[in-house]
Amino acid sequence: MIHKFFTYLWYKGNLILSIPFLPLSLLFFLIIVIRKFLHTKILKRYVSKNKVIIIGNLSVGGSGKTPFTIWLSNYLKKNKKRFSIVSSGYGSNISSPQIINDKSDPHEVGDEAVLIHKLTDNMTVSSNNRVQSNILCDQYDLDYVIHDDGLQHYRLSRDYEFIIVKNEKIKNKFLLPSGPFREPCFFHPHGKFISSNYYYNDIPGFYSKISSIKNSMTGESLNIEDNRFKNSLLITAIADNRIIIEELKKYKINLQAINYPDHYRFKKSDFNELKLPILVTQKDFVKIKKLNLKNIFILEQIIVPNGKLIELVEKLL
Repeated sequence: MIHKFFTYLWYKGNLILSIPFLPLSLLFFLIIVIRKFLHTKILKRYVSKNKVIIIGNLSVGGSGKTPFTIWLSNYLKKNKKRFSIVSSGYGSNISSPQIINDKSDPHEVGDEAVLIHKLTDNMTVSSNNRVQSNILCDQYDLDYVIHDDGLQHYRLSRDYEFIIVKNEKIKNKFLLPSGPFREPCFFHPHGKFISSNYYYNDIPGFYSKISSIKNSMTGESLNIEDNRFKNSLLITAIADNRIIIEELKKYKINLQAINYPDHYRFKKSDFNELKLPILVTQKDFVKIKKLNLKNIFILEQIIVPNGKLIELVEKLL
């Protein structure tokens, strides 16, 4: 209920509604300024022996960090670079860094960590302690350590910051809780901003698109325009499902959508008596897989980068 209220306040509500929360936003600003100063000027930061790439965003909610992490990882692999990936392990039960393998349980190590490992086939570490995770990675001879969603973790020194933003007009630019922003832009003067729903070549950006739909039981890849999907139900547990809904509707799919809170732990009862084909994201399927449900179809998505993004990555890396 609280989540829905603040989502409305930040993205749909009148700015006047945010005014009562401004004193809290000012307090939040003072706290993060002090925190940043302590970690960058006073306290000792951990400096990795490998180059550290931080991928993050400034606002609350999904911006495309993990899809970009997966794309960048595969781009580096294609260019013969050695690297590891660190995931925050959000929603996990682990207290120390753990290397993900094919048998890792997403409820134990985090759904994003399992998805990253699956789609990159590369060393992935899950932990809520990024310094300890990086220390583990530094036991290996690597070119880079990539941190997914690590922008606000100042205890860790970094070489590059990729800040993922959505190319959309957000009227509310306030900090939490008046607005959706965790930090102001000036906290990251050397960060490289990348749009996650943009393809034109005037700024670095990318967009995601559905490449196919996979039958979860048979593994068969199906065309999104297959008639069986004309009436479908989309079930997600991600921060923002709007882009997926918009793309599916372009194919004239009569779509119903249910979105649970991000990282929601699905139960079998969530799918009882659902007769329509059920479409799910790859991130959600890693949690649904063990339920052995029929009538589940996975939306396989790919990242399409523009020329400016390729140019930026080539220049920095």
